[in-house]
Order: sequence, then C-alpha cells, then structure tokens
Amino acid sequence: MSAVCLIDTSVFLNLLNVPGCNQDAAGVGADFVEYVGNDCTFILPMATILETGNHIAQNGNGGLRRKTAQRFCAEIRGAFTGEAPYRPGEFPNTQEILGWLDEFPNKAGHNKSPTRTGEGTSFGDLSIIKEYEKCVARFPMSEVFIWSLDEDLATFHYVPARR
Repeated sequence: MSAVCLIDTSVFLNLLNVPGCNQDAAGVGADFVEYVGNDCTFILPMATILETGNHIAQNGNGGLRRKTAQRFCAEIRGAFTGEAPYRPGEFPNTQEILGWLDEFPNKAGHNKSPTRTGEGTSFGDLSIIKEYEKCVARFPMSEVFIWSLDEDLATFHYVPARR
C-alpha cells in the first residue's frame, strides 16, 4: 500500500537542519530514510513552506540565516521542479480560504489537544489539516498522514479499510 505524507514545519525544520530548530534531526533523518524506502510520497503544505521560511529569518546571525535560507530555497525550488524527494501541496484558492475563515474562530477557541489547553489550532495548522482532508478524499486507497513532532497534528493518520 502506498502512503502520502504531509510534512509539518516541525519535521521540515529538522530535515533542513535549521540551527536552533533541529533538536530531533537525527531521528527525523532516520525516519525519512525509512519512509523513502517504503516509497512514501512527500508533500510540503503551503503553511510548512511559509512557517519554515519565517523560522529561518528569525534565527541566528545574518550569515547563518543567509546560509540556511539558501538551503531552504534550493529545497523548495527542487520541490517545485521535481528534483527534491517532496513536492509542494496545492495552494488554496480564494473560496477555500474563505471557508477556512468560517471555521477558524471555533478552531482557535477550542483547546488544541487535551494536553495543550492554553492554545487552539492555528490558521497554519488548519490549512495543513484541510490539505490532509483533500489528500484522503483524493487518495482513498492510500495511507495518508501528517508527519509532525506535534502530537495534535500527528493524530491525523488515515489507513484505508482492507477488503
């Protein structure tokens, strides 16, 4: 069975080895090799791309930020050109975003998880969840999951029923 893996910011920061955000780089790297070996299809959601760029720009001295940004740009460019092991997700259209805006106040107002009671679902996480839902609908015969180090996003894991 093939699998579709949406890469969350927490994982992509470790894959890129972003200084100060790479505490789990060894484990993430090992998991990545395993997923590649299992022919996983990797998707970088829009929010992951934007949030990772934000973390890089707010991290370290100018020279370090520049070197990290260059690695980031090479990887994102590769995702768009097919040279990287992952591809960009679908960027949403206006109607989709308007629908998310209708949901966002409730998502932000409810606890993110039983252990994270001081925060709700961010707009970026909501966009990743929506992309996950689209992938489940588009690939109903495939396993689909969000690869995240955040326990709330990691719970999004669809496995098709066996026949």
